[in-house]
Amino acid sequence: MSASNLQIDSKGRLRHFLSISGLNRQLLTEILDTAESFAGVTEQTVKKVPLLRGKTIVNLFFEASTRTRTTFELASKRLSADVLNINVSQSST
Repeated sequence: MSASNLQIDSKGRLRHFLSISGLNRQLLTEILDTAESFAGVTEQTVKKVPLLRGKTIVNLFFEASTRTRTTFELASKRLSADVLNINVSQSST
């Protein structure tokens, strides 16, 4: 199964963004347009949008990486999500 098959649901909507390989031009344009709409958020007093308000994002890391964890956490919080970080290397079984 290709990465593009894993990304698209049965209705043709983007489910996971793993790679641009296999995505059509229209979907790629929508992704870029959405990204562009968020560009001004960093200029606002409150650097958040309510897109994921009321949702929880769980970040699961198999290796410790402060930069990656911080980047994922900041992105989630800027979308107004609650964030839970799990570092497998520091957790017990």
